[in-house]
Amino acid sequence: MDRPQTLHIAKPWGFFDQYTLNELCTVKILTCNPGEKLSLQKHRRRSELWVALDDGVIVELDGKTLRPSKGQEIWLPLGSVHRFTCEATASGAVRVLEISLGDFDENDIERLEDSYGRASMAL
Repeated sequence: MDRPQTLHIAKPWGFFDQYTLNELCTVKILTCNPGEKLSLQKHRRRSELWVALDDGVIVELDGKTLRPSKGQEIWLPLGSVHRFTCEATASGAVRVLEISLGDFDENDIERLEDSYGRASMAL
């Protein structure tokens, strides 16, 4: 799955950002509490576009650490190893908009590391 083009559309009242158009996708908002982190994971059947909704998001993507600013987009290609963390010093939870493109199934999560005892073997 290729990354969809994000369009920024100006309107008289302001603007909107269009992340997908007529694509099969699943959209979620992930919320992570201060000092907590999602599983280090990858997927075999979907790519994801993450948009940081708050400051304080830390993203691990294929061995690199990213600190996206509010509104910044991060493309997670099919098979990429990724997770996000909320800074321990954050004043509250942080959120990421997740747009999954491809065959969405919660069982498509291969957890490589997990702080909550959910790490899995290869699917």
